[in-house]
Amino acid sequence: MPDSDTGAPPKVVLVTAAALAVALAVAVAVFALTLRSSNSADSGPLPLVPVPAPFATAPGCTTLLSAVPTELTSNGTSLKVRTLADPAPPATVAWGSTDPLVLRCGLDRPPELTPTAALRLVNKVQWLQVPGDGASTWYVVDREVYAALTVPDSAGTGPLQQISDTVAAKLPPRPLRFS
Repeated sequence: MPDSDTGAPPKVVLVTAAALAVALAVAVAVFALTLRSSNSADSGPLPLVPVPAPFATAPGCTTLLSAVPTELTSNGTSLKVRTLADPAPPATVAWGSTDPLVLRCGLDRPPELTPTAALRLVNKVQWLQVPGDGASTWYVVDREVYAALTVPDSAGTGPLQQISDTVAAKLPPRPLRFS
């Protein structure tokens, strides 16, 4: 019912209309920011810090990297291969946008690999897990070349299993080397 003195709508209607306008403006802003951030994560090459990979050109790395999947599944989400920014580290592949998974091949033996190190067998491949801040790096330790898969803590086990399948199919096992 209009205000009898001024003919204006009741205060409740004005307050409700103002609140709806503010809520709509906030929703549009949040949507735009979300859309921009999700697009920017996928737009453009992924810059990676190079790490020493003295055996990056070894035949085992060529064989492994030519066989890795173009998509990995992590917690039900499909992660596509990313283009790497120049200069791209040699023998390196990455998947995903926000917290990418990174596979590097041709590395030196990890210093954590000792005769008493705890290894995990995943789909016929022996891995050495080296936990980090927000991610773990898993080293393939029983093949002709050392490879490392860095996986964010938020990722599931799917990527490690998929890469294990590729390693097992393409590189024969070798005895562990501690020196």
